Amino acid sequence: MELKAVIEKRASIRMFTEEPVPSEDIKEMIRRAGLAPSINNSQPWSFIAITNHELLDTMGSIVQKKVLEYFPHENIKEKMVAQAKVLRFSSFFMDAPLLIAVEMSPYETVIEELLKGRELNPDDVNRLRSYPNIQSIGAAVQNLILSTFDLGYGACWLSGLLIARNELEELLEINSPNMLAACVAVGKPRENITQREKKPFDKIFRLID
Repeated sequence: MELKAVIEKRASIRMFTEEPVPSEDIKEMIRRAGLAPSINNSQPWSFIAITNHELLDTMGSIVQKKVLEYFPHENIKEKMVAQAKVLRFSSFFMDAPLLIAVEMSPYETVIEELLKGRELNPDDVNRLRSYPNIQSIGAAVQNLILSTFDLGYGACWLSGLLIARNELEELLEINSPNMLAACVAVGKPRENITQREKKPFDKIFRLID
């Protein structure tokens, strides 16, 4: 599919059929994700493809437990509605035939050596640079999601499940200093979903000449 068409038709898909995603398609999605631009070509990513339903159920249960722990509804209607929404959007990946976990490694440069003995530390510098490793991960995830649509699948970028980051990292054997940065649920869409309304162009653009 033409890139312009993929970008304009892409929508977040949260309901999938049970049709499995073949390994060759999974590998192609991740190959394209790995072609994304990154700070100083550091490529601070690796990808874990999960198709094991027992593991997905375990991950979902862990996330749901954390949501209930952090957001008790206290029998207040508004809180009950909010809690149900958070539960849904944090754990719908349990019904996806494929979940891709994105692992991020730290970005280290010569700056760390130059900062020795100074008040600024690497975290301060990363904050000033708006966290280039996280920006790099965003580029890879976009490549990944656009590739799923190009190959005839639907996908949704998840961050809500990171409420249980520590437990999920242990389960997936992601060891420090690496960390779980995001997940992407993938599968054949159960129904046709159109792209949600976006901001008008004049609200997102200005030219300085």
